[in-house]
Amino acid sequence: MLATFASHHNKLLAALPEAVFNRLLPHLERVDLTLGQMLYESGSALKFVYFPTTAIVSLLHVMADGASAEIALVGQDGIVGIAIFMGGESTTHQAIVQRAGIVYRMPVAVLKKEFASRSELQQLLLRYTQALFTQTAQTAACNRHHSIDQQLCRWLLASQDLLASTTLVMTQELISNMLGVRRQGVAEAAKKLQLAGLIQYNRGHIKVLDRSRLEDRVCECYMAVKQEYQRLMSTPLLAIG
Repeated sequence: MLATFASHHNKLLAALPEAVFNRLLPHLERVDLTLGQMLYESGSALKFVYFPTTAIVSLLHVMADGASAEIALVGQDGIVGIAIFMGGESTTHQAIVQRAGIVYRMPVAVLKKEFASRSELQQLLLRYTQALFTQTAQTAACNRHHSIDQQLCRWLLASQDLLASTTLVMTQELISNMLGVRRQGVAEAAKKLQLAGLIQYNRGHIKVLDRSRLEDRVCECYMAVKQEYQRLMSTPLLAIG
């Protein structure tokens, strides 16, 4: 059962030893998410953690005036709800579905118990958390120092990495909310990329036409995050006696 699940689903769950995975399996519930669905609000108590498979979840920080900016993307490479095993029962950001799809959710009590047992799941989640912190820090630096064009390239590449498709369904308004920039700025950046033949944008559908040239155009932030994730997650887990 593990091999079948692992080959099509969340990478964290796929990396677990069979014994650990089998303990968790009865507590994993498949949930279909819709675009724009809120998984949790800032300050709300978390009841579940989520392991995305085909869905992508955006972690957003929302200011007092309602302005928002994306601090991280979570897809099939991770988990939504790290506050639970980092010592908190709530978080200061929102989790919103950026791409409709499937997640597997688990009650927080189950995750806490497995995490406290110091099994391989604990090692995996701590490594992922470090990778997520890297993404958050790099995103902050990118938003401050790089152009909207570069930010859009980074966002497109990172989103595509989490999908088995070259096409993303996302409106300019949602992208502007994610990047924390004006919609007009996103429209102008998307137009430049389209005129250059890198993407095709039509009615909320963005198709990557030339990934290689998109990678040439993106800032260093994209590869910095990707390489750190690969480094952390490729290290063998320590066997638990």
